[in-house]
Amino acid sequence: MVRYGDLVAVGGVSFTAAAGEVTAVLGPNGAGKTSTIEVCEGYRTALSGRVSVLGLDPARQQATLSERMGVMLQEGGVSPSARVADVVRQYCELYGKGVVPGELLATVGLTERAKSAYRRLSGGEKQRLSLALALAARPDVVFLDEPTSGVDVGGRQTIRGIIRDLAANGCAVVLATHELDEAEKLADHVLIFDRGRIIADGTLDELRRGHDEIRFRSSAALDVAALGQALGQPVRSVGDGGAGGGEFVVDGDATLVAPLTAWLAAHGEPVADLRAGQQRLEDVFLRLTGDGGG
Repeated sequence: MVRYGDLVAVGGVSFTAAAGEVTAVLGPNGAGKTSTIEVCEGYRTALSGRVSVLGLDPARQQATLSERMGVMLQEGGVSPSARVADVVRQYCELYGKGVVPGELLATVGLTERAKSAYRRLSGGEKQRLSLALALAARPDVVFLDEPTSGVDVGGRQTIRGIIRDLAANGCAVVLATHELDEAEKLADHVLIFDRGRIIADGTLDELRRGHDEIRFRSSAALDVAALGQALGQPVRSVGDGGAGGGEFVVDGDATLVAPLTAWLAAHGEPVADLRAGQQRLEDVFLRLTGDGGG
């Protein structure tokens, strides 16, 4: 349990993050994600309960755990005037795991920024540097906080590749993010927090099982009430479908595709990008929390 005054930030939480897997930790702001991870890292002490990371108690054996743990903060932790290469070299020497600073800079795509001061880096470049510092430990477990926040498309691909490689090499990766698409691409295991408790714990397939949907684009003026009545299932608009159209979702399996397309044709409504299958992680998240994750 973690408490801030009268507020119980975390209570009754139990989960396992396995070696060789990416465990995504999701939840609305204030759900208890950060507090839980800080306890696992040894940076915050829980009032009650038991925590074991790599067989160690983070609160009492934090120094030993730090030698095998990588931590990527969302921001801060580096002097504004420090040069990128110097910071990376210092971390590599502190951990003493044989990581070559130049190779690490190349891995995260910062070779050309090696001589730059931290304050001169863009937000995405700061994220890459923070990831590099976490990798300097050759970690057996790594905690990543919003690793692709502010990172461009190319940088996101680089970071995703690094995360997959970490897991493939046996590292337990704990990924805290609000980027649900990112989690869907990377996660082997998903935890969803809400109001200080875990409300979902499983693989993506387990969380989506039994919740099929049909997603399609049509005209923005589509009569969703009439279509829903014809199908016997509510139809909801989920956003701009592009070129003046809209994107829509029907909860149901592929058996609804034929009556759906027939109704649209009979009413002169266009249909495009029609897909039937399991719900996206975003839909699972909204169904369970009723929150957009912002």
